[in-house]
Amino acid sequence: MQIFLPDIYTQSIYTINYENLKNAGIKIILFDLDNTITSISGTEPSKKTKDLFEDIKKQGLKPIILSNSGKKRVEPFKEGLFVDAACSSLKPLKRKYKKIMNIYNVKPGEVAAVGDQLITDIFGANRMGITSILVNQISTSDFNCTKFNRFLENMIVNHYTKRGVFKRGEYYE
Repeated sequence: MQIFLPDIYTQSIYTINYENLKNAGIKIILFDLDNTITSISGTEPSKKTKDLFEDIKKQGLKPIILSNSGKKRVEPFKEGLFVDAACSSLKPLKRKYKKIMNIYNVKPGEVAAVGDQLITDIFGANRMGITSILVNQISTSDFNCTKFNRFLENMIVNHYTKRGVFKRGEYYE
């Protein structure tokens, strides 16, 4: 069950210490879209998110959206944040992670992945040896296909909590 345990757990994309990531050798940060960057009803990035992504770029890091959502959903965020994006990624499968690492010529130790779900985002990153960063979901609203994942995720979190390994709201880097 360690495969679902995030390397870092923080409140949101705004509370991640990007300087520490860069100092640890991270070059690329893969961001999930839905309930990580925006709610599922969000249609474009907020000014706060635009400013954050500009700051990330200024630090010499490359943010990329890695989403299971389709192109129509991802495109406004790709364009609004001026970043590359991989849509219909089928996380936690390895294919898109490998493709991104090949395109940018980076190793797993040079990549971090940020997301709100243990089943897709954290499991996918951990399978690849990528630094996994869990953030709280922005909204309690989810796509129907995500609701089953949340059910499984709650079982995993309860397992971790009983063993004193992980607890919601107890953040760590």
